[in-house]
Amino acid sequence: MLNRRDFFKLGGAALAAASVSKVAMAALPEIVSVEHADTQSPLVPHSGRSYNPVVTLNGWTLPWRMNNGVKEFHLVAEPVVREVAPGMQAHLWGYNGQSPGPTIEVVQGDRVRIYVTNRLPESTSVHWHGQRLPNGMDGISGLTQPAIAPGKTFVYEFEAKRAGTFMYHPHADEMVQMAMGMMGFWVTHPKNPELMRVDRDYVLLINAYDIAPGSYTPKVSTMLEQNLWTFNSRVFPGIDSMVAARGEKVRIRVGNLSMTNHPIHLHGHEFVVTGTDGGWTPPASRWPEVTTDIAVGQMRAIEFTADEPGDWAFHCHKSHHTMNAMGHEVPTMIGVDQRDLVDKITDLLPDYMPMGEAGMSEMGEMSMPLPENTLPMMSGNGQFGPMDMGGMFTTVKVRDGLKKGDYKDPGHYKHPKGTVAYEVDNTGLSVDRAPVHHESGQGTEVHDVHVRKPASHDHH
Repeated sequence: MLNRRDFFKLGGAALAAASVSKVAMAALPEIVSVEHADTQSPLVPHSGRSYNPVVTLNGWTLPWRMNNGVKEFHLVAEPVVREVAPGMQAHLWGYNGQSPGPTIEVVQGDRVRIYVTNRLPESTSVHWHGQRLPNGMDGISGLTQPAIAPGKTFVYEFEAKRAGTFMYHPHADEMVQMAMGMMGFWVTHPKNPELMRVDRDYVLLINAYDIAPGSYTPKVSTMLEQNLWTFNSRVFPGIDSMVAARGEKVRIRVGNLSMTNHPIHLHGHEFVVTGTDGGWTPPASRWPEVTTDIAVGQMRAIEFTADEPGDWAFHCHKSHHTMNAMGHEVPTMIGVDQRDLVDKITDLLPDYMPMGEAGMSEMGEMSMPLPENTLPMMSGNGQFGPMDMGGMFTTVKVRDGLKKGDYKDPGHYKHPKGTVAYEVDNTGLSVDRAPVHHESGQGTEVHDVHVRKPASHDHH
């Protein structure tokens, strides 16, 4: 809600827009900035045409003002500190105190004016990804406009011609600026609020970072070796749940601005893809899915009826994208007896962290020390114990009786009696691993083979 946000009058930030006169400064929309990572309630339109607002996962919608029929926004490109999850902060670049920046919501046919102030140490621009607009408003530094120098303010103005799901990001030193977190979501709602209406409409961006353990700033030249795979620059367990009342129609809009594709998977429900970069998909072209692959630069809107109560997982199905930093460099030690070894090594190398003898989850049980500002590879607890997850993972929580407009986390699901998997008595059943017998000329021998995988990953 607006009363939970910090408002900063532009007059106190005159040095950040030195190219604008004092008279012009007074005419600009105020700067609205948010620093916390809580999911905000939908911003119900207070002026302009009506629409059904979206909810940005761990984010918020940018307020606007109406000026002679034009909807005006103010974006500020600036360094930000983003809490990736409790226990870790990242020094990123973003907009209005956040990475990703705030979501922009307009209605098809709106005349939109966006002021962009640059507080970065280098020039920037903003590209309105997927929009139909005049070429000079497309936001490509050097090609369609001069770059926005540090301390300057530029204005973009165009009509939101097409309803759909879009993004915004720089097209200036793009490799650096996007790797530092500069991106945001844009939703253009249809003129008719009843068209494609849903009960809950969530938006999130997929992005990724390479932040070495113990550090705060991403490595911007990394191509595929990112170690933090995020929804809206957050990793599990720092990603909020998406909630819905039983029977509600839910839409989740996902944009991918990482460096690889992501098969996004929802548990417990089937969905259909109702929207892409190009607009709404024809109903005759849709079929039920539980996973949809989203390529780099693409957007997808999925819809489903939340008719199965529970806490349902929602995640990328690339398994290494559901873990946090350090995964690439940890040696595989499955089957290797490390008794008394780890303590001796850590006396010499305090940051040494191998995989456990029985698998990765053993690392969490060992409570090994971590470098400063570093998250465990897998963490988070559910009502039945450790979840051993990280990265691009959250839940869709479906409940009976959830009130319209209620987005609070309802807590753990209370399973009806007899609907939870349970342990049975296996007395008399051998559960030890059978030895592998190899025939040779000298008789029968037993070999215990230990395999260590290469530490690097060349492809995602």
